[in-house]
Amino acid sequence: MPVSLPPALELSLALLRCPTCRARDLAFDRGALRCSAGHSFDVARHGYAGLLTGARATSGDDAAMVRARSRFLSTGAYAPLREAAARLAAGAAPRQATVVDVGCGTGYYLAGVLDRLPGAHGLGLDTSVRALRSAARAHERAAAASWDVFRPFPLADGAADVVLDVFAPRNPAEFHRVLRPTGRLVVVRPTGRHLAELHGRLPAAVTVDPCKEQRLHRALDSFFDAAVTEHVEYAAPLTGPESLDLVAMTPSARHLRRADLDVDVLLPGQVTVSVLVTVYWPR
Repeated sequence: MPVSLPPALELSLALLRCPTCRARDLAFDRGALRCSAGHSFDVARHGYAGLLTGARATSGDDAAMVRARSRFLSTGAYAPLREAAARLAAGAAPRQATVVDVGCGTGYYLAGVLDRLPGAHGLGLDTSVRALRSAARAHERAAAASWDVFRPFPLADGAADVVLDVFAPRNPAEFHRVLRPTGRLVVVRPTGRHLAELHGRLPAAVTVDPCKEQRLHRALDSFFDAAVTEHVEYAAPLTGPESLDLVAMTPSARHLRRADLDVDVLLPGQVTVSVLVTVYWPR
């Protein structure tokens, strides 16, 4: 069955540049996005564009991590976090905004922003094809494409009104390049208290580096000024299986033995959700 171009991806064509030659004329033809120079990038039957070619710096989340993330996010445990990020992002954007979510995962946070901006459309970028399958269906106005945050983005200069970065790596120079002068960068990252209860039960779990905030500010200071920061913190009640999914969806899962991921270790209870959400203005 021939692959068709999803409407949300069609809306994003004007933003995209050929990842190989930077041509401005990517167009859909016979199941792929093609430029006039002959470079071609498949559109998967799941609806995302496969723009990332060659060796990858990382393969992103695997299928098990994506399934765990989808189950966990469906519980609503991170809904207040998403609400805060969406409110700050939408408050800084025009109704017809273009929103780019870098490291979008399953598209959960991008969908929250688009719900607040009825005239906006979004594009999620991620290295994980498993996550992109969900991101391409996360919202009717959200498109998705494979890309590595550490490479120059396949996007036009000044293409975005909002760049969203939630628990994801950062590329400050590219964030600045693709944002309009009136655009906003929204960064969500954990504090040292985030999921502290689970870290206490799992010594091998990945914790927040105490110097992370300093490194973030050093990286962004050349390109952005911080406008406002909100500290979102609350207790989220979890069952045992939900606790397992929470751990399994994070990088900690790669550092733990199967025996660690057991309900007897992760007893039901509650965890502290503690994040900082900052809106930055480009300099």
